[in-house]
Amino acid sequence: MGFIPVRDLPAARDWYGGVLGLHVVEETPFAVVIDAAATQLRLTPVPDLVPRPFTIAGWRVPDIRATVRALTDAGVAFTRYDGVDQDDLGIWTTPGGDQIAWFADPDGNTLSLTTFASG
Repeated sequence: MGFIPVRDLPAARDWYGGVLGLHVVEETPFAVVIDAAATQLRLTPVPDLVPRPFTIAGWRVPDIRATVRALTDAGVAFTRYDGVDQDDLGIWTTPGGDQIAWFADPDGNTLSLTTFASG
């Protein structure tokens, strides 16, 4: 199980469940549990959230270009980093051929998508 800190639990539930399309497993005043494939994510409200300057959660996807396009159509903005050679969709290809794209949730938490070259 992974934990993601959020400021507004209902808004986070709507974004992770609606925009990202992840299934809500459980909802209490203390957390929203999301089924993220083989891992559960627990969205937990925190009073003084300071987003970290690194990726806190990521997903392996079979077709990163299609996934980035679908999320962009749903209103997700992909992050561009100075000095990182990203393509027109914001995808960076590593020297080994893996492809990665980053985006933020409404609280500023950095999330990522990866398609591995090895499949």
